Amino acid sequence: MGEQAHTAVRGGGPLRSGRTRRGALGALAAGGAAALLVAGTAVPAQAGQSGADGRHGQHRGERYVALGDSYTSGPGIPDQVDANCARSNRNYPSVASWVLRPASFKDVSCGGATTVHMWQQQGTNPPQLDALDKRTTLVTVGIGGNDIGFGEIVGTCTRLSFTDPYGNPCTKQYTAGGTDQLAARIADTAPKIEKVIDAIHDRAPRARVYVVGYPVIVPESGKGCWPYVQLAEGDVPYMRDTGKRLNAMLRDVARDNRARFVDTYTPTIGHDVCQAPDTRWVEPLQPTSPAAPYHPNAKGEAAMAGALLRTIWRHGHGH
Repeated sequence: MGEQAHTAVRGGGPLRSGRTRRGALGALAAGGAAALLVAGTAVPAQAGQSGADGRHGQHRGERYVALGDSYTSGPGIPDQVDANCARSNRNYPSVASWVLRPASFKDVSCGGATTVHMWQQQGTNPPQLDALDKRTTLVTVGIGGNDIGFGEIVGTCTRLSFTDPYGNPCTKQYTAGGTDQLAARIADTAPKIEKVIDAIHDRAPRARVYVVGYPVIVPESGKGCWPYVQLAEGDVPYMRDTGKRLNAMLRDVARDNRARFVDTYTPTIGHDVCQAPDTRWVEPLQPTSPAAPYHPNAKGEAAMAGALLRTIWRHGHGH
């Protein structure tokens, strides 16, 4: 979510070849993110439809805009098509768009974005909400992590882990005085997310809005994997609970503001930062697959795309 060193641009735009489309679908299938075949020609049939053509056809008139922070933009994942925002053409909006085949697609997600950047310019990039108009029919937004200080939290917990690797120094830091500072930050972010959703509805009144949650980072159970991942054993449960609390807030705000929540946490369990390189979908402080530290790699973005597609297909065109 935080600002990351930008990788060189290696392509001028989204890869649209059949080979790339097949690769994206294959990644989804291999990751268990969606029941898509490697050949890219079949998806499970839905009621009243007959396989891929039915589902794809449902969205061919779609005008899709993707908003969000670096968990949406995909820093470090080849190909980086916007170095200013560390944006990949293999992030979850791009992968989802290859499947949906919308009439138009704009991805304005940007690494380091907070809810403020929905309305304010970020570097040379205009406010993200400027990408919307009255013709927009589908909006995804993944935001909130930087509002609670994700980069600072990771940095603090990493540094403190060396002082007491088997204790809970980061938990003590953020709950000193009997107040859970991170829980308070999440509560304070809720009205900001509500304002973002309201602004999306105002600018794109026809659009279905999907609030995309954050995937697994630390293991769903246990004490982590010190020293391979530099989080103290006693802090792993606190970090896990904080991530779940953030997702619960996003789910509740989406529900109360005519939006759908996309759960990317549940389908990524078992692919956390402590897993082997070929199993994990989020990278540690020293990535072994192209990605920013503590961010999804290409498989993780494909898994998030799968969660988004399942949610879209489950709910169809209604709110």
